[in-house]
Amino acid sequence: MPLESLATTTSSKPGTPDFSLVLGGPLFQIYRRARLSGDALELATRRILVISLFAWLPLAILSLVEGHAFRGADRIPFLYDVEAYARFLVALPVLIGAELVVHRRVSPCVAKFVERRIVTDEDMPQFNGAVHSALRIRNSVTAEMALIFFVYTLGLWLWRNQIALGNATWYGTPSDGHLNLTLAGYWYRLVSIPILQFILLRWYLRLAIWFRLLWRISRLNLQLSAAHPDRSGGIRFLGGTSYAFGPLLFAQGALLSGVIGNRVLFEGRGLVSFKLEAAGLIVGMVSIILGPLLMFAPKLELAKRKGAADYGLLASCYIAGFERKWIRGGSPDMDELLGTGDIQSLADLGNSYSVVQDMRWVPFGISDITRLVATTAAPMIPLGLTVFSLEDLVKRLIKIVL
Repeated sequence: MPLESLATTTSSKPGTPDFSLVLGGPLFQIYRRARLSGDALELATRRILVISLFAWLPLAILSLVEGHAFRGADRIPFLYDVEAYARFLVALPVLIGAELVVHRRVSPCVAKFVERRIVTDEDMPQFNGAVHSALRIRNSVTAEMALIFFVYTLGLWLWRNQIALGNATWYGTPSDGHLNLTLAGYWYRLVSIPILQFILLRWYLRLAIWFRLLWRISRLNLQLSAAHPDRSGGIRFLGGTSYAFGPLLFAQGALLSGVIGNRVLFEGRGLVSFKLEAAGLIVGMVSIILGPLLMFAPKLELAKRKGAADYGLLASCYIAGFERKWIRGGSPDMDELLGTGDIQSLADLGNSYSVVQDMRWVPFGISDITRLVATTAAPMIPLGLTVFSLEDLVKRLIKIVL
């Protein structure tokens, strides 16, 4: 399916504000004026190609001109730099394309609170206020300018001191605590790295906006049903919405995979030595996506306790009537018993009570956690080729899956 086909607009009931995490902000307006996007994120392929190539292609050309593109004895060449591929040909395109996925999956989620009558009429003013507040932050020029300032200050400092290799590379040579940049290195430091960091930080700003909105919604008097078949009070859709952020997790996994790959290939470090970093990223990213949904746990726990009490009382009353009619009322007429719906009603009531008892306190399940973990870890699988042959790696994966 073409990426453009994912760009759909969100329709909601009258009075429900349309919400999108991505259709707004200064960068989105720049996309539109530069003919890299339409009003509903059209032209996604063009946007991905232009931005990714703008970040990567000049590095390749300048490295070729300077003679640093291919294998050399004195420095790590550009075309052998795993991290550069992971950054600009994997993570960056995924982060840009993720806008379509989030727009399609997250935008309708807000309207569901109203369509399913989870938010009451009395709370609609507060609900609308929360949505409009989120949209104001999303459209803030100040917020995106702050991200740019962060990228060109702390962001570049972190790259130089924590991520850049200590060996001579196509982008620079370390000398007396400084990094003497090549021409490609200047483009890398002043253009390519800031583009990636800005887009990545912009996603974290969006996550913060989304979680703030959920927090404000969780404070409302939500109408949650303990007997709802989704076993999450009727808001199980929030757990499903978390899949929309899968591309962000994949991109983060790709970035770490690139960093680890360079350390293994060019610094001689063992792959196993990065197990804590890999585990920390997986746990951290899954916690970032699903952790905020715990804000609904108190409301869900209250709904479960109330539902258990209400359905327990209903069950007691029904069973008392059933026994009075069919058990203690004398020997029942079997023909009459076979023709009544009392037995089926008793079974239906038992099923409803079981649903109440099985209700979760969080709007997600183990399957959601598993999918997000797999999405984050997937880009790290090729790193196994630094330790095992392709055949051995495939066999090990098959054993894990089966």
